[in-house]
Amino acid sequence: MAVIQKIRNRYGKIAGAVIAVALVSFIVSDARNGSFGGIFGGHDTHVMTIDGTKVESKEYEQRVKEYETLTEIYGNRQLDDAARAQIREQVMQSMAYETVVGKMCEKLGIETTEQEKKEMIYGQNAHQLVKQFTYMGQQPFNNENKQFDPARVKGIEDQIAKDPQKTDPYGKFMENWTAVKNYVLRMSNIDKFNTLMAASVYAPGYDAKREAAANGSMASIRYVKVPFTSVADNDVKVTDDDLKAYMAKHKAMFETEQASRAMDYVSFEIIPASADSGKSIQALEEIKDEFSKAKDNKLYVGNKSDDINAFSEAYMNKKNFTSRLADTIMNQPIGSIFGPYLENGSYRITKMVDKKVLPDSVKCRQILVVVNSGKEVVMSDTAAKAKIDSIVAQLNKGVPFDSLVKLSADYNPANAKGETPIVLAQRPTLFKEFGDFVFEGKTGEKKTLKVDNTKNNGFIGYYYIEILEQKEIGPTVQVATITKNLLPSDSTVNAIFGRANEFAAKSTNAAEFDANVKKMGVDKRVADNIKENSYNIQGLGGAREIVKWMYAQKVGDVSKDPFRINDQRYVVAKLTAIEEKGQLNITSTMRPQLEQKVKEEKKAESIMAKFKGQALEAIAAGTGQTVAQSDSVVLGAPFIPGVGFEPKVVGYTFSQGLAPNTVSQGIKSMSGVYFITLLGKTTKPTNPMQEQFDVIQQRKNSEGQMRNYLQQMLQQSISKSAKVEYNMKNF
Repeated sequence: MAVIQKIRNRYGKIAGAVIAVALVSFIVSDARNGSFGGIFGGHDTHVMTIDGTKVESKEYEQRVKEYETLTEIYGNRQLDDAARAQIREQVMQSMAYETVVGKMCEKLGIETTEQEKKEMIYGQNAHQLVKQFTYMGQQPFNNENKQFDPARVKGIEDQIAKDPQKTDPYGKFMENWTAVKNYVLRMSNIDKFNTLMAASVYAPGYDAKREAAANGSMASIRYVKVPFTSVADNDVKVTDDDLKAYMAKHKAMFETEQASRAMDYVSFEIIPASADSGKSIQALEEIKDEFSKAKDNKLYVGNKSDDINAFSEAYMNKKNFTSRLADTIMNQPIGSIFGPYLENGSYRITKMVDKKVLPDSVKCRQILVVVNSGKEVVMSDTAAKAKIDSIVAQLNKGVPFDSLVKLSADYNPANAKGETPIVLAQRPTLFKEFGDFVFEGKTGEKKTLKVDNTKNNGFIGYYYIEILEQKEIGPTVQVATITKNLLPSDSTVNAIFGRANEFAAKSTNAAEFDANVKKMGVDKRVADNIKENSYNIQGLGGAREIVKWMYAQKVGDVSKDPFRINDQRYVVAKLTAIEEKGQLNITSTMRPQLEQKVKEEKKAESIMAKFKGQALEAIAAGTGQTVAQSDSVVLGAPFIPGVGFEPKVVGYTFSQGLAPNTVSQGIKSMSGVYFITLLGKTTKPTNPMQEQFDVIQQRKNSEGQMRNYLQQMLQQSISKSAKVEYNMKNF
């Protein structure tokens, strides 16, 4: 103890100083790495800059999560990797648009008051996304009549706030609902701006009058079309100077507002080998006997199947049993096991559980008296039973059903007769007592039954039901299926990776890459126009790591290691082109299409020169074509019946320079050259009243078209005005 005390006295201050220095060093180091939020000028965490405003990674990821939630709620689907990648690109575009429009709204004085915000979420005229909010297949803000009830919005929020673990045990409801609220409120000013832009659309009266007149002008023509294919490709020579001249002439077609990259790549698909199939089959063979003896099919399937939703109590007929082996399976005896068989990427065995003769569809009508709605007690059980008995008694005395159905708790004026068509596939979604009666009863039968769905927070009540009609009665089966997904084993994946790795190791430059494509017998694929903010690559899906790699390389570079993409393939890439913002360069990818355009220009010039001044019959004879006629060329329409979309031909037909009964100069179209002769023009007689109506209608049509175009292009057009810079390393 004395020694320890002596050390403390002599070295205590030195140790304290050392510890202090170490702590300061640790804090400064952490700050530099961004752990203290940049207090000491540490790591930059922004993902992009929009007009000088930085978007932090955390904000971006929150927005991505919000969009994923909204897509799942309103798109009613689970997201795969490709969809998530698409959402990430969409979020970047939306944030750019919101930033620019937000500044515009400030200048224009567009704002959303607190009262408006309250009305959008909790009011009778709430936003459509609020009214359509869905959770676990239900619309919680709707009342028993399936109508939006604004009181429920605040009521559910308060209920969850009081006891969140009980009323929202998974926390998913409030997470989803908060995402919807945030989006609705954040977009309120944007929505006002969009509405303002749409309302500003205006078609001048003189323009509408001109369009209406054009629609009343018609002409008749004779024509010959000489296709480009009449001139052989080998007869047309294209040089680099020709390509450059074409690009200069059509400059707007060859400009890009964003930098892009192009690459060649080889893909090594991760697919199961034959040995993997054997393992899946063996696993199913080993449990067949046990499966046949299982008493609880649902539990057994749930424990053994790779598809957790494989078991359904539904009875299926030939119409809705979608398996390609449906006929064979339906003929199996009850209790037997069929398989293993391969279907939809998995091996399966199917147990025949039961067989019945049932209708494919029924039509019934019902009256419902509710005891408990699941949220509140409506009336006592005794009172409800007395009410349903009273209704039945009146029906038995001859009181029309139509007059009593209004007493039903689920009465809908749109279905005044209370009739409901139900198909067999819907049976599992019905209350068991209800489904059993309407499908296993007989046409004309009537019954009063009690339903109790309190286990699923549903209602308690009494149904009076009449079976009105049963159609397509025939054999049905109930089956239980166990699936084993056909997946590649570790050894298979390792073998595929080994081949990809071998290719990458031998391909250290562009020449070796191209040579090894031939040596190893793999397919080389092309991906181009890949933007800096891209997440998806055509043919690969979500491949952000490859995009990041491309923007850090120079042309000719090959990836040192294979990229593993979505657990589906290994990819080795070679960067083939770098396009910066502005005028495009001639690349190997775009060259074939560009050459084709130039060849068409040269072919058109050749055809025009060769047949200049000749009669239509002579042109037709010289090219193996025929002279055709169209009597309904309309000035206001770019389409010609029997010809197609040819606005240039329409323009020449009505031009002042084309005299009747003469042959026009050659008119280049999308696929050939037209020579036309005008036979005559007609103008619809003017009626002042009809003319006024036509002008009003044309104006309405023009404004509608402009409004639709504005809605499609507004975000894209405004977003272009934003200066967006991406911080690649933080994506």
